[in-house]
Amino acid sequence: MFSNYPDVKLGIVAVSRDCFPASLSERRRTAVVDICKKNKLDIFECNIIVENEIDAMNALASVKNAGVNALLIYLGNFGPEGPETMLAKKFNGEVMFAAAAEETKDDMINGRGDALCGMLNASYNLNLRGITAYIPEYPVGTADEVYKMLLDFEIISRIKIGLKGLKVISFGPRPYDFLACNAPIKGLYDLGIEIQENSELDLFESFGKHADDPRIEAVAAEMAAELTSEGNNYPAVLPKLAQYEITLMDWAEANRGASKHVVFANKCWPAFQTMFKFVPCYVNSRLTARGFPVACETDIYGAVSEYMLYLATGCAPTLLDINNSVPFDLYEKYKPSIGNYKPTDLFMGFHCGNTPICHLKKGEMKYQLIMKRTLEPDVEPDVSRGTLDGDLAPSPVTLFRLQYTADSVFKSYIAEGEVLDVPTGSFGGIGVIAIPELARFYRHVLIEGHFPHHSGVGFDRCGRILFDTLKLMGIKDIAFNQPESMLYKSENPFKSNT
Repeated sequence: MFSNYPDVKLGIVAVSRDCFPASLSERRRTAVVDICKKNKLDIFECNIIVENEIDAMNALASVKNAGVNALLIYLGNFGPEGPETMLAKKFNGEVMFAAAAEETKDDMINGRGDALCGMLNASYNLNLRGITAYIPEYPVGTADEVYKMLLDFEIISRIKIGLKGLKVISFGPRPYDFLACNAPIKGLYDLGIEIQENSELDLFESFGKHADDPRIEAVAAEMAAELTSEGNNYPAVLPKLAQYEITLMDWAEANRGASKHVVFANKCWPAFQTMFKFVPCYVNSRLTARGFPVACETDIYGAVSEYMLYLATGCAPTLLDINNSVPFDLYEKYKPSIGNYKPTDLFMGFHCGNTPICHLKKGEMKYQLIMKRTLEPDVEPDVSRGTLDGDLAPSPVTLFRLQYTADSVFKSYIAEGEVLDVPTGSFGGIGVIAIPELARFYRHVLIEGHFPHHSGVGFDRCGRILFDTLKLMGIKDIAFNQPESMLYKSENPFKSNT
């Protein structure tokens, strides 16, 4: 099976203004590379110092031959803004600019590089050439600080490269009762993402053709081992789930086409249960755990958001409803675990059972309670089986969504918080999530911004990476959970007297 995790090959090219010693840039470049090697960060060191346009073309050929797709153009001294930005323009990949800090008071004549100044002219010329390069928050640093900038650049590049090679495969029309998931697909093309929209009949036909697949037994056994005897409450449904998992992965392999990576956005109700005879939640969780996010309810931008979280954190994400408030008596009972969060900082994130088992305290195969109430209220669960139930394990989290609107504009939000160690007493994949100043964020971002109920959840704090990535992608509307001291544009400054 193909990898859904893009390869990033970092490279570094040092530049030098011809009235400065090229040896200064060379020495400083080597210092950065040495720290990268010490910390096992793979980076290609181009040995050409760029002082003019011919040097730039030779350096370009060097990094291309090395397979570099994420390039640091490093100002070891002031740098030649024409050739260095020409290199950025002609390089077919992600580009970062950073500059060397001065090193010691004892060498401020021949050892002074003025790269602080050079970055200003570089940014001016990048704008003239219409180039959007990654420039860190403070892009001037020591070799060790530039190495840390490269760590961020590698992740940002992985997200951007992943999106450019992504195909969203969807099955079924977006549900009428969930119009919030119904967003224009043009935004995908704007990001370089392909989409293949399929009928549920296509999926059902393919599923039927896998009925006697010889791989089913092994996959079902793998599922049983993952669930363990304590969590495998419905072993009889595992072969069907295994058949469905194989169907989806075969479809991805056969339909990836010119794209390198795949995510799914699949309709999972109301006819799915009666036709397939199970719910797909556990399979969705397993594929997401392997780096192939499957968004529920044909949520194509939810799938893209999950994929970005996967690349930003390096671990499996999930998609949860921003679902219900936390009862005050539950808040009072577990106040020692909740700490200083206010009741309005908390909500329960829920979905039927699609969260990977690695993020649950104890995952169990169960049934979709809401669907059972409707489809088989008075009998043992049958077609409603297939969820992965359990409380979320305590963890830092980042809520994130990239959304395309009806008026053809991208908007997004990022909010960092944590899953609390608080029992929910409820069903599905669910957890108590704390986001500082959630109530205001809920009102002035989620409601005011017309965001849907689905939120991508990454199990780490990656807001800084996502923010910088979105800026590079040209996304201007990036909302976040603002502190109490910072009013939202639409927030009433006159607080209640009660």
